[in-house]
Amino acid sequence: MQHNKNTFFWSIGIAVAIGMMVAPLSSAQQGSSGRLNKIIEQFENGEPSLVGEHWQLNDLEHNGFQLDEFESFLNGIENEGASRPGLTPVVRIPYEASQDYGHYVKQMLDVGAMGIILPQVKTPADITKLVQAMRYPPQRGSEYPEPAGQRGWGPSAAIRVWNVDGQEYASKADLWPLNPNGELLAIAMVETREIVDNIDSILQVPGLGGLLIGPADLSLALGVGNPGPNSSAPEVLEAIAKVGAACKRHNALCGIYMRSDVEERQEQGFMLFPSIAY
Repeated sequence: MQHNKNTFFWSIGIAVAIGMMVAPLSSAQQGSSGRLNKIIEQFENGEPSLVGEHWQLNDLEHNGFQLDEFESFLNGIENEGASRPGLTPVVRIPYEASQDYGHYVKQMLDVGAMGIILPQVKTPADITKLVQAMRYPPQRGSEYPEPAGQRGWGPSAAIRVWNVDGQEYASKADLWPLNPNGELLAIAMVETREIVDNIDSILQVPGLGGLLIGPADLSLALGVGNPGPNSSAPEVLEAIAKVGAACKRHNALCGIYMRSDVEERQEQGFMLFPSIAY
């Protein structure tokens, strides 16, 4: 790749001049439910969300070079003139829960991301930190003021990608299901022993949109690799079953990074699929 990564964020500057000129959309122009985020729409309809059909995963944690691919994807949405992103853009950020990542989350949301996946989550406090990074500060008369957000305003590129005006973006750029009208998802990776142990309290954190199990890293965290990842170890399968059962109890959106039968995983409690087997 020859061009500089700064090209990705340079697009924000161009969008400033035109972003507010985009007219808002009616529900009919969006999804059948009025949703912009297809993952949320699928879950509310009791249907699974499949990568490549409903959403796109941009894994910037393990593939730093995918930044350019993400830019191309967003540009493609703009060129299509779609009423909503054809595939809901989700970013797995290259920062872990214990690190300072608020600036990066803000940038990804400002260019159009609808979901942020945070690696190495261990505690409810880790999730609250992500929630605050993704939300705007509460304004006068806010219906869902807590947890109070810390995100600054500058979503001109996102306004273009979502194909809404600034006012509608402000009303929809909040976290579901905390705000039922929100179109953003805060997703925590399940790849540590601690998050499995704390699964019920984790699922009750306000603003959490979903969980995504990473069986490979989870196997390493549980110490059952041989010597590398071993996703089929009994301890890993037990942890997966525990998380799935908790997701069903809490009616929570949960997914898994494992090629497997969608219907079988649905029965286990999973509705979000970054990879599937046919």
